[in-house]
Amino acid sequence: MKPIRTERLILRNWEQRDRALFHRINSDERVMEFFPFRRDRAAADAKMDELRAWIDEDGYGFAAAEIAATGECIGFVGLLQTDHVPSLPAGTIEIGWRLAPEYWRKGYVTEASEAWLAFGFETLELDEIVSFAVAENHRSIAVMKRLGMRADPGADFDHPAVPDSHPHLKRHALYRLSRDDWQARKGAAR
Repeated sequence: MKPIRTERLILRNWEQRDRALFHRINSDERVMEFFPFRRDRAAADAKMDELRAWIDEDGYGFAAAEIAATGECIGFVGLLQTDHVPSLPAGTIEIGWRLAPEYWRKGYVTEASEAWLAFGFETLELDEIVSFAVAENHRSIAVMKRLGMRADPGADFDHPAVPDSHPHLKRHALYRLSRDDWQARKGAAR
């Protein structure tokens, strides 16, 4: 993928130097509060390799977010196909993120997500981008709302990858943003 620059960030494919951070965000209790698993180093390395291959193939994905001024990788933000969610139509694209806790509440996710929305609607010419999170994940849902996404309670779903041993993590709230709504919001901000 061609790196995407924002005011403070570079959104790029994963590099070898990102492995420790990727493992940390996939094993940290605070970051993974709404996930039923934690990844050990081998599993994190395998997942990072998978994400890197998808980005190489598709030109987008859950990409590394790096602070431009320091070169620090802080986590990921990006677009991904939702083929793992049977209740969504094939070809649906989600926007998602995961940052190390010391980078929370600094606006990085919103800044990077705005760039990915522009890429999705302008470059990929998508009609809609969705996002979803455990219904109690108020931090992620707040980001969705800041991005102008709208709740679609009728499309909320129980995530098929969440085991019955974690019933409190099954229910996911779905949010949507159409290209028309994104363009109207973008035009209003000028």
